[in-house]
Amino acid sequence: MSGDVNVNVNVNVNVDGAVERAAAAAAGWRATPAEERARVLEGVGDALLKHAEELWPVAHDETHLGEVRLRGEIARTAAQFRLFAEVLRDGAYLDAVVDHPDPGATPPRPDVRRVNQPIGVVGVFSASNFPFAFSVGGGDTVSALAAGCAVVVKAHEGHPATSDLTASVIRRALPDPGLLGLVHGFEAGGELVRHPLVSAVGFTGSLAGGRAIQRIIDERPDPIPFYGELGSVNPVVVLPSADPAAVAEGFAASLTLGVGQFCTNPGLVFVPEDGGFDTAIGAAVARTAGGRMLTAKIREGYLRGVARLDGRVETGAVTALAEGDAGPAGDAVAPRVFTAGLETFADGLPELGEECFGPAAIVVRYRDPASLPAVLDRLPGSLTATVHATSPDEARDLVPSLRRLAGRLVWNGWPTGVAVCWAMHHGGPWPATTAPAYTSVGTASIRRWLTPVAYQDWPDELLPPELREDNPLGVPRRVDGRLVV
Repeated sequence: MSGDVNVNVNVNVNVDGAVERAAAAAAGWRATPAEERARVLEGVGDALLKHAEELWPVAHDETHLGEVRLRGEIARTAAQFRLFAEVLRDGAYLDAVVDHPDPGATPPRPDVRRVNQPIGVVGVFSASNFPFAFSVGGGDTVSALAAGCAVVVKAHEGHPATSDLTASVIRRALPDPGLLGLVHGFEAGGELVRHPLVSAVGFTGSLAGGRAIQRIIDERPDPIPFYGELGSVNPVVVLPSADPAAVAEGFAASLTLGVGQFCTNPGLVFVPEDGGFDTAIGAAVARTAGGRMLTAKIREGYLRGVARLDGRVETGAVTALAEGDAGPAGDAVAPRVFTAGLETFADGLPELGEECFGPAAIVVRYRDPASLPAVLDRLPGSLTATVHATSPDEARDLVPSLRRLAGRLVWNGWPTGVAVCWAMHHGGPWPATTAPAYTSVGTASIRRWLTPVAYQDWPDELLPPELREDNPLGVPRRVDGRLVV
């Protein structure tokens, strides 16, 4: 009993110290000019590339992801820091607006000026499946730093040494190491969310984990924004004009990429009954291999999900279609694909629409594309929805359902692989995310860590530079309703 108390006390001191150092560092960081912050972010990107030879072997020891994948992920993480340097120099993220006074308006309008400001200290939960790009130096961290916030990261238990080393590399490139805190342990996550100096939380993980964080936030005296990415089945609709062989090979590759451990993994595929689509998919999946999953916890979750589907095989709700090879490792898992008719699948909702994180999917056979919208409308929200067809007209009636269902719509491609760019939206309706208006990938992710402040009839010399009449920083602004760049 006393041991548990000591652990909790140590965790509190650890979290308290990290958050307090972050809050102290944030004051100077938010006052740092955007150009200087941009140069710091570029320096972090350079540091990550410089230390790649040290970083990837440590990550491989903990994740089994291999040199090629991990080097690529380090490069992606560095590119994210450089991209957000561009965001800072662009200035549009500030959403600066100036409305001059108009005494003739009804009612009379005062001088009102609005600009975004950093929200405060951000708590970030690392993801398991990207030890760099969605972890200590991942998109949540870089977007929050770009916004002018300090960050405290709760390291993922699947790669603690990688987290420590990454944090060390990044801190040496920051003007104040307190801008990036790092805490470990299950209890630390709860303490981080509860801490009164934490102003927002970002999370990528399971639905259960997201619900637990939301409960803690709801119990705070001052509930704070929570941006969680929780789970997604990413439906794929294959229309009759698509090529069965191409669809089968593309699906099998996407399903098994990274042993299926991607939030954009295609977990549902709707195919015509005629045309041999299900047969081609089964043959392609049977030729695939699985492998070791990132953690024992993820592996156990995958096996439970597959066992749940096997149970539905016994009741006749689904049929086993194909199984790949698990591979030589004793703790490896095999890809599994099941199949069902559209009506039977619909009768099995919502259970059959639940995510099974890993290389598992259900192939749903339909007779008429006109029957698809009614079923698509019953699916849980997803990060992506995909259509395979040769004619846009063939998919026209599906568009309203797909727009309601997912945050990114893919045409004749596969959802795995998320481009880090200005236009990307990596979000979606519940349970894909807790806030479908926001993205966790791409430049718009900075909006999560900003809050607007309006200044009414404020003296020019006391205004933020972005709102002063002469616009000394030259940021894009909307002035009296017109965009001025």
